[in-house]
Formats: sequence, C-alpha cells, structure tokens
Amino acid sequence: MTSNAIFSLFAVLCFGVCFAAPESFNFKTFFKVSGLASKSPDDVKKAFRIIDQDNSGFIEEEELKLFLQNFSASARALTDKETKTFLAAGDSDGDGMIGIDGKTSPNACT
Repeated sequence: MTSNAIFSLFAVLCFGVCFAAPESFNFKTFFKVSGLASKSPDDVKKAFRIIDQDNSGFIEEEELKLFLQNFSASARALTDKETKTFLAAGDSDGDGMIGIDGKTSPNACT
C-alpha cells in the first residue's frame, strides 16, 4: 500500500470520528494527526491543488468550507466559524484567500 493510499484511508477514518460534530474541527490537530504537517513542500502543493477547485492559485472561503470533503466524500462541510478561523490562520496578507508560494491575490492591491 502506498503512502498516499494509507493517508487517504487514515483521513477517511479520522474525518468520520475526529471532526464529525460541528465546531469540532481544529486545523492544527488535523495537520498533526493526518501527518500533513510533516509532508514535503511538493506534497503540500499537491494537497493545495486538490483544495483549490477553480485552479486560481488561491483557496477561497467556499473552497475551504468544503475542505474535509476533498479527502472524504462523506465528511461534513466546515461551519462558518471553523472556516473563518482556518482561513485567518493561512491568510498571510488579509485578502480573504490562502495563496501558494507566497502569492498575493489580485484583490490585495486594491
């Protein structure tokens, strides 16, 4: 079994148990438990591209809200509060989006 298959299996199990209840999602716990925090930069970019559904180079609020469902179709959507907390943690320039490779969104300059 490949490491990606193991991660996917673990993610399905974890999402069903760890974050099933509303307001139970904690991005720090997710990254630690899933092992994503220790992944290579290339693996993190691959995960980013999965979440960035419109391929804009940015993860917007609606994409982040459905974050867990990118890893498990039966997972719940994040609540508004969870989404805003997660977004604030990754939004380095305050534009309401998470960029990859330190990109700045087109909206950040307006």
